[in-house]
Amino acid sequence: MQNRPESVIELKNVVKSYGEGEATAYALRGVDLHIRSGEFVAIMGPSGSGKSTAMNIIGCLDTPSEGIYRFEGVDVGALSRDQRALLRRNYIGFIFQGFNLLGKTSAVENVELPLLYRGFSADVRRVKALDALRSVGLEHVAHHTPGELSGGQQQRVAIARAIVTDPLVLLADEPTGNLDTARSIEVMELLRSFNRDKGITIIMVTHEHDMAQYASRSIHFRDGLIDGALL
Repeated sequence: MQNRPESVIELKNVVKSYGEGEATAYALRGVDLHIRSGEFVAIMGPSGSGKSTAMNIIGCLDTPSEGIYRFEGVDVGALSRDQRALLRRNYIGFIFQGFNLLGKTSAVENVELPLLYRGFSADVRRVKALDALRSVGLEHVAHHTPGELSGGQQQRVAIARAIVTDPLVLLADEPTGNLDTARSIEVMELLRSFNRDKGITIIMVTHEHDMAQYASRSIHFRDGLIDGALL
């Protein structure tokens, strides 16, 4: 069996620019980043610092203008658009600040969606989705729509949807941004338990220092670069 690479995520001199010539604007200016398998990393920084651009590249939602991005040792830049979509679908889970649930669809059907895209049968989808809802303490609201759930419950459904495929990496973009303190703590405890018990690598963008304390490491972006003074 081949040894796994030391880093599940590696960015090497990654640049992201927009426009040309004198009008060129840089979102990333040569970022080097290594995230090991099983880490829980918080990415922080002011608006416009480049942290969201870096997350989009890591999630295969965007591509660098220059530099190398490796996922589990694979050069993502050498993959086709379809191959990047498969990598994203099969290995990465996403949690968003705005939950992104289908409003007229039940909780269990929302959780089933990633499995539908991966071609699982209806029976298997239902079993796996209910198990994921159970893992976030929401099996009892499986047939409720998002409008019948609190904000904290909606985010837990979104977490169940993100982990139902057993992703290698979980990307969380301001997962507590729309929640009060008590619900935020519930969500962060869940994320920490998935990191600890399932070994899922978690990369979380957050503005909240108290939420970043749940991570094992914080990375601070400023002006398109990682601020080494704050590592």
